[in-house]
Amino acid sequence: MSQGTGIVRRGLAMLCIKKWAAILTGKKAPASNEVTPVFSGGRRHFVKQLGILAVGLSTLKAQVAEAVYKLIKNVRLWRSPDKTRLVFDVSDAVKHNKFHLSNPSRLVIDVGGARLNGSFGSLQLKDTPIKKIRHGTRNQHDLRIVLDLSEKVSSNSFLLKPNATYGHRLVVDLFDDQGSKPKPVVKPKPAGYRDIVVAIDAGHGGEDPGAIGYGGGYEKHVTLAIAKELAALLGREKGFRPVLVRTGDYYIDLRRRTGIARDNNADLFISIHADGFKDRRAKGASVYALSRSGATSETARWLAQKENASDQIGGEDGISLGDKDDILAGVLLDLSMTSTLSSSLEVGNKVLANMGQINQLHKKQVEQAGFVVLKSPDIPSILIETGFITNPEEARKLKSSSHQRAMATAIFNGARSWFYQKPPPDTLVAKWKQEGTLNTRPSRYVIKPGDTLSEIADQFDISMNDLKRANRLSSANTIRVGQVLQIPD
Repeated sequence: MSQGTGIVRRGLAMLCIKKWAAILTGKKAPASNEVTPVFSGGRRHFVKQLGILAVGLSTLKAQVAEAVYKLIKNVRLWRSPDKTRLVFDVSDAVKHNKFHLSNPSRLVIDVGGARLNGSFGSLQLKDTPIKKIRHGTRNQHDLRIVLDLSEKVSSNSFLLKPNATYGHRLVVDLFDDQGSKPKPVVKPKPAGYRDIVVAIDAGHGGEDPGAIGYGGGYEKHVTLAIAKELAALLGREKGFRPVLVRTGDYYIDLRRRTGIARDNNADLFISIHADGFKDRRAKGASVYALSRSGATSETARWLAQKENASDQIGGEDGISLGDKDDILAGVLLDLSMTSTLSSSLEVGNKVLANMGQINQLHKKQVEQAGFVVLKSPDIPSILIETGFITNPEEARKLKSSSHQRAMATAIFNGARSWFYQKPPPDTLVAKWKQEGTLNTRPSRYVIKPGDTLSEIADQFDISMNDLKRANRLSSANTIRVGQVLQIPD
């Protein structure tokens, strides 16, 4: 075959390919007289054009695949104390089906009209019930995903619509088999007085990143860092016991968050967040309590569920609603919610006043809204927006460990001062207050603009040497705004 004949045949092949590409992409097909210029210029030009063709075909192949199939583009895994969550990013909404198989234990997920664009090799399966993830084509059209399991699990799956961060997602939850796990050792209830329990909820987590910070970073990481700092402060304070609702990077249902607080007989529920807004100029911290309308709707919800024996007010030894008639149950709930809301506003004002010493406030009074996590009839609850993570200045502060520590200290001081005024009657703090041995001096102090060590020492009636010794300060050390000082007894 002559060189000229070969070029002609390749040109015809090129024309066919372009026509098929035009059909698939909806673009106008080239005329036959457009073929010759493409291959004019000799062998070197032909090789160059062939390379361009290869790249074009590769792109076209990906576009065709996405047009014909739904693509699973990525997969993420989150581990929490009671479940494992798999999140598949899909190019569009999909139909799926799942079923369990035994001997050996497997979970099979069929995704209609889908293909995998990538692999599962990078997933960290340690400390999960998943041993291995396999996949293949089913019925020449669907994608079958098989999870090889090391233990029995129950499962749930659902689709999520696109949001500001992610597109369409298929979520699969694997719930641990609680029956196969060792039962926790239940400590006998101590006689006498108890610690005050504060439940600390770090907002968002896992698949829910919260607001995206100016310059990068997620709200979920900031809230967990502040929550852990607050828990550490409460853990070192005599008469208090912290409970972290979320201990790692995973998501917990909003109702379950208040459930964890109730399971631990919490005296206060604090939900920590970092605000976000499209206008970067928005700034300032806020504290929220439940609105009156939210309280009314929640009373109605609880009353509708009063047959459930677990729905009770007043904690573990509280009043169950299951055996009360509708009128009495409604009165009890209304009284409880009114008292709880009043306490929430009081502790919220204490916290807000302390936060105002280290951060600009968005509003100078406790605001009220119908947040789900605040709707607990028997536990005073506040939601704290620690600042706007979308504001350049506040984003920088919120992502710094020193400001996180200062913010946690402000929240701690506010909650502590409220409990010192109104401690639950069966607690050690109430006993110390009754005996007159309660030390109301704050154990931590956040330095404000204009503060000096000598003035701080005078304020708390302690010597400069004791203050320096407690904080390992020398005469050469300088204090800075936002620094947290320990106040010795």
